[in-house]
This record gives sequence, C-alpha cells and structure tokens, in this order.
Amino acid sequence: QVHLVESPGGSVQAGGSLRLSCVGSGRDFDRFWMTWFRQVPGKEREGVAAIASGGVTTFYGDSVKDRFTISRDVLKNTAYLQMDNLKPDDSAIYYCAAERYIGRGQWLRADSYSNWGQGTQVTVSS
Repeated sequence: QVHLVESPGGSVQAGGSLRLSCVGSGRDFDRFWMTWFRQVPGKEREGVAAIASGGVTTFYGDSVKDRFTISRDVLKNTAYLQMDNLKPDDSAIYYCAAERYIGRGQWLRADSYSNWGQGTQVTVSS
C-alpha cells in the first residue's frame, strides 16, 4: 500500500515562491511516477507537474511551465514542487499522487492515479 504525505502549503503574495514536498512510502515506491495536481472548488483536478521514477523525465501543465519545477530525491522517496512567480490563479489545494504504470501521454490525468495525499492549501494574494 502506498502512502503519501505532503508538507504544509502556505500563503504568499503574488510574485513570491513556495516549495511543496511529498514523501512516499510503500513497496517498490522508487518505481512510481510522482505527480502534483491542484484543485479549486467547482473545477476539475488539474495536473501540474509529473516526474518519472528515475527523477529525470518531467512533464508540466501549460499554466505552470517556466514557473514551477518538479524534482525528486530518489533515496528519500520525496518529490518537490518549487513554485516561483506565483499568481493568484495558482491558489488551490495541491495534491501529490503516485502510480507505477502510466499510459503514454496520460501523466497529468487525475484518473491515471490511484494513490493520493491528503492535500495542502496554497493561497496567493494579489
């Protein structure tokens, strides 16, 4: 069974930065994709950034490209999401997700993942 624990989010002014972390555990967890999603009330869960098991291959949602960076410490089973130049539209609950096998091109789809963290609130004020 996979268990994911996200670090607390926080509040920041527009233009600021935050870093989220997600620690995973479970059998063969080092072989899992780790991905960040976010969700605001009334909207679908949006894929933000995904990173492969080896920590090299990454994918980003269009809305965060060039502002967010996903990375991974394989030995610590931890994924990080560095968020820079934050905007009010980035305010959401951020979720960490993990899955071992993801179909090609499906890395940022919420329905590709069966393992989820509890979520953490990020608020960006203007």
